[in-house]
Amino acid sequence: MSINPFRISASPRCQIVPLPGNQVSFAIDGTERLRWHAPEDAPRPFFFPLTGPSGIPLTRMGHPGAPDHDHHRSVWFAHHKVANHNFWADTPSSKIRQTQWLAYDDGDDEARMAVQLEWLAGPELHPVIKQDLLVAVAPAPGAGVFVELQTSLRSVAETIELEQTNFGLLAVRVAKAISARFGGGVITGANGQQGEKALFGMPSAWIDYSGEIDQGIVEGITYFDHPSNGRFPSKWHVRDDGWMGASVCRDGAVMLYKDKPTTWRYLLHAHPGAMNHDVASQVQDDFHNRSPMRLQKGGVSQAYTIERS
Repeated sequence: MSINPFRISASPRCQIVPLPGNQVSFAIDGTERLRWHAPEDAPRPFFFPLTGPSGIPLTRMGHPGAPDHDHHRSVWFAHHKVANHNFWADTPSSKIRQTQWLAYDDGDDEARMAVQLEWLAGPELHPVIKQDLLVAVAPAPGAGVFVELQTSLRSVAETIELEQTNFGLLAVRVAKAISARFGGGVITGANGQQGEKALFGMPSAWIDYSGEIDQGIVEGITYFDHPSNGRFPSKWHVRDDGWMGASVCRDGAVMLYKDKPTTWRYLLHAHPGAMNHDVASQVQDDFHNRSPMRLQKGGVSQAYTIERS
């Protein structure tokens, strides 16, 4: 998964490389760690792959044992029920499209991207939701990587409802090797409980999925909720087959407004070794204390830059 052909030898350490086909590569020390895909022929944008310290992808496209789950695309935003439209499954009457990129910022500490998306619904695919997505990718200890995701949704009409469901908003499909059912992985919650039965539908500040990604190599992903999110800590939709997502609407609908964006913040930590509770707790504290990202008008070569508030 190296992007050495596109490597820029000079600083900064963390770089963004725009690629053909509406793709964006995030590199640390010249090696790709994450890629954004926003093709016109896909039902919605997604990230793939997210690579661990060994360079092996820790996420996958699709379900290892269910051919009707091609809508599971590594790391992605979606929601099952939006004003009677299904943005979770692959349907011809609901699409999410990137309409514009706003900022690509390289840096020694992190690389940042901002894009605008529209959720389109109905026979004529008219916009019903506008989404701003800000992404920051940074190196983590032990050749790990942090992926911070901050997204804001607002209604095109005066209001629109994200209806009650387990499915949405940010989903992660882990690699087959570290899933509990198809590999040797373990799901762990912030309270130390493990496994689908103990964690499904339960509140947790974070969920970790770790296992042997290759012979003798153990890695994983910890997925952190943020206390600024509504209904923190989220109740989780987690499965032994290799899936995890913070269910923002599990206990009820969320109303979106035209003039008042609703924002969620999440962090993914691709880490070496098995889940370490002390490490996860420290990362959690750092993330909870970190300032949110915001778009700032004006830059050296683009209309916006991304700053920390």
